[in-house]
Amino acid sequence: MGRGRAFFGISAMEASSMDPQQRLLLEVGYTALYVAGESKGSLLQSSTGVFVGISTNDWTRLMSEWASVYTGTGAAASIAANRVSYILGLKGPSVSMDTACSSGLVALDIAAQNLKRGRCSLAFVAGVNLMLTPHVTVAHCKARMLSMSGRCKTFDESADGYVRGEGCSGLVLKRLSDATAAGDRVLAVVRGSAVNQDGRSASLTAPNGPSQEEVILTALQEAQVSPLDVDCVRAGA
Repeated sequence: MGRGRAFFGISAMEASSMDPQQRLLLEVGYTALYVAGESKGSLLQSSTGVFVGISTNDWTRLMSEWASVYTGTGAAASIAANRVSYILGLKGPSVSMDTACSSGLVALDIAAQNLKRGRCSLAFVAGVNLMLTPHVTVAHCKARMLSMSGRCKTFDESADGYVRGEGCSGLVLKRLSDATAAGDRVLAVVRGSAVNQDGRSASLTAPNGPSQEEVILTALQEAQVSPLDVDCVRAGA
């Protein structure tokens, strides 16, 4: 991260204390904003919001026996979003959220709501996950959550669990009217979204079919779209 440190103005000592997930968010965040036509100058002091889905804290475990002045901020999930806002001088809402596998999608929902309410004029939304220690994988194996075959078989009766993955992805949101007025390249439109909780089901981690039907119908209603208008469905854990 040598060049990255210089670009973002981070010292070697602070960089060595940072959760690699924070480093990825900085790189992916600036890249996404740059591709969207923004620059350091245009972003500085802007009402741009940052909404990050992040659900693992492996770095905290790794740093448990080593501390520096930067360890606290380097390992804190709250700083994952805040660091992007701080480095780029963004003054919109800056929120990290953990809803497990749905963290990134919930971040998208909250970003869209903040844009609609005028709390930010632009939003960077991201999800990040890195597997830095074996502890979570071991725990999930003991709970028989992971696929013995190493493959996800969603909606298949032979499904025997899921497969953990890692990476970072991000996108930039703007109100459609603002994007159209600015002549921006619009790749997709978020017409509606929804969030709920399963409530009581077979167990704390077991899905609830009726609840999942409800959240899909709520999103369709908000988007004013009929189920018959949907021609592609992408599903994640």
